Amino acid sequence: MSTLSEGGEDETPLQVKLNGVATVIGKIGLVFAILTFLVLLVRFLIDKGMTVGLLKWYSTDALTIVNYFATAVTIIVVAVPEGLPLAVTLSLAFAMKKLMNDKALVRHLSACETMGSAGTICTDKTGTLTTNHMVVDKIWISEVSKSVTSNTISGELNSVVSSRTLSLLLQGIFENTSAEVVKEKDGKQTVLGTPTERAILEFGLGLEGVHDAEYSACTKVKVEPFNSVKKKMAVLISLPSGTSRWFCKGASEIILQMCDMMVDGDGNAIPLSEAQRKNILDTINSFASDALRTLCLAYKEVDDDIDDNADSPTSGFTLIAIFGIKDPVRPGVKDAVKTCMSAGITVRMVTGDNINTAKAIAKECGILTEDGVAIEGPEFHSKSPEEMRDLIPNIQVMARSLPLDKHTLVTNLRGMFDEVVSVTGDGTNDAPALHEADIGLAMGIAGTEVAKESADVIVLDDNFTTIINVARWGRAVYINIQKFVQFQLTVNIVALVINFVSACITGSAPLTAVQLLWVNMIMDTLGALALATEPPNDEMMKRPPVRKGESFITKVMWRNIMGQSLYQLFVLGALMFGGESLLNIKGADSKSIINTLIFNSFVFCQVFNEINSREMQKINVFRGIISNWIFIAVIAATVAFQVVIIEFLGTFASTVPLNWQHWLLSVGLGSISLIVGVILKCIPVGSGETSATPNGYRPLANGPDDI
Repeated sequence: MSTLSEGGEDETPLQVKLNGVATVIGKIGLVFAILTFLVLLVRFLIDKGMTVGLLKWYSTDALTIVNYFATAVTIIVVAVPEGLPLAVTLSLAFAMKKLMNDKALVRHLSACETMGSAGTICTDKTGTLTTNHMVVDKIWISEVSKSVTSNTISGELNSVVSSRTLSLLLQGIFENTSAEVVKEKDGKQTVLGTPTERAILEFGLGLEGVHDAEYSACTKVKVEPFNSVKKKMAVLISLPSGTSRWFCKGASEIILQMCDMMVDGDGNAIPLSEAQRKNILDTINSFASDALRTLCLAYKEVDDDIDDNADSPTSGFTLIAIFGIKDPVRPGVKDAVKTCMSAGITVRMVTGDNINTAKAIAKECGILTEDGVAIEGPEFHSKSPEEMRDLIPNIQVMARSLPLDKHTLVTNLRGMFDEVVSVTGDGTNDAPALHEADIGLAMGIAGTEVAKESADVIVLDDNFTTIINVARWGRAVYINIQKFVQFQLTVNIVALVINFVSACITGSAPLTAVQLLWVNMIMDTLGALALATEPPNDEMMKRPPVRKGESFITKVMWRNIMGQSLYQLFVLGALMFGGESLLNIKGADSKSIINTLIFNSFVFCQVFNEINSREMQKINVFRGIISNWIFIAVIAATVAFQVVIIEFLGTFASTVPLNWQHWLLSVGLGSISLIVGVILKCIPVGSGETSATPNGYRPLANGPDDI
């Protein structure tokens, strides 16, 4: 378990990118704030020097400089993206709540977003891709294979093997098992244990019905539980005759290597010839090719004077039977894997099963392709780092793997290929891999407490399709935060430039500190609430994941930001420098009316640009807006508060009431942002494979014509 303590908590890919974005935005805001304050102060000193002189100072002068400083500080407040953590937290919390309804318990908020960037999913087979309800489908005994498809299997076996052979088989099933039969309050019998153990014990109960007296007369001397390294379990029993017997059950290839005898139809132990060994191996491969998990059962007679502390023997066993256990693939898994493929996510199956069984299940799920590699754990573990570098990208199935093999695979995927890796696990031994992965996914039903503690997300229904929902919501989180940053940067650029230019030319800022703080509230708090709660759509799973090195602000975002900023600067500049003449506003309060109109138009530009930000590439920004009541409520609240500020809070906000024509003009100028957005989205960005793609991502090919 030392691997659990290696390393620390890494920052998520999004956290790394947002830290960079926030730092750059903050520095730009600080520069603009200092420049604005210096320009205003220099102009004030020049005007004062030319009128009353720099030697005469009044309290109003100090108040003016304080106001300049307040404006500069407000610019910093507006520029610094303090709403970014709020947007991220809101988006993650919203996704976490929705995922809980989809049977995924998110233990760490950041796991939602990280899963959206995952390029690889290393998944278990049993219980995740399959139903985890196992039944014995086929059995090989005394060189005879039988399908267990009816209630007549007992009679069929009795016709080909002796009662002594069946007795030996049942003794091995009932004595060497970790499952148990429990009587419920209603009198019904229930078999408890692991899926594999339950399947074999249920087969034994169906074959015999009840335990024979011979079994109850046996005494267990020593039990060796199943070991994931040795891949076998064993039990030593004392027989009524006074002798002792080892029963061993486990992975077919391993148990077969331990056997030099086999049970014939009469229940006698006969030497195992090379031809028979080859036939048995062919049977194991045949079972595995039918997507059956294979287990062998063997026994060995021993003397009474054995050391109770000694391990079970590793040779000299007699083969009794081979079980072919079926675990059907879960409904919807094949479609989920197909969705992963179209989303650019590589699914790798890591299992302890026989390689033929693993390959059969992987092909049925759509995981193993023609150019994919299926490898066994021991072979993978023996590879050098250089060989692993060439091999790992093509591995789609790893069979007969140990937990350490899974940990090695995850470590190399992250270290060598800089992949964002998610891993599923249910056992205690999976904890190191779950801890090492960017996103650890523990199974809620079959998972141990240790696995759950090491995981970031607990899949409550043990279903692979639930994992895809986590990835879908993770991508929604990432894109929602991109939408928010696009919206925020547009407001930042316009507010900073308009105040700086006005300070340089007129010596005053048209947007006061209170007005900028109100805009900041729209941008940070309400904007985050509106844009961070957008639900995912199917288009998100038709593009590759965002890699660690990719820029957070894409070319599409820059196109939208600059286009909307230029339009808003043009409108506000026209109102600031030519508004009185263009609108024929005269009188003593004309300056106040123009400044209020600039503020009102600026706010409504943000309202409509918030709607624009719902889609960064698609023209139809109203799709699904009716179902998103949070977004509608935010827009309605913003407009309502803006009316109150303009009409009733003039003294506080430095505004004057506007007539209906000016209100109509403000709303009209803001709504043109929608038309500007349509025009901008018709402009391709970049070149080659990245041009005009959703949110700046390159879509995957849908067929030969797209390649």
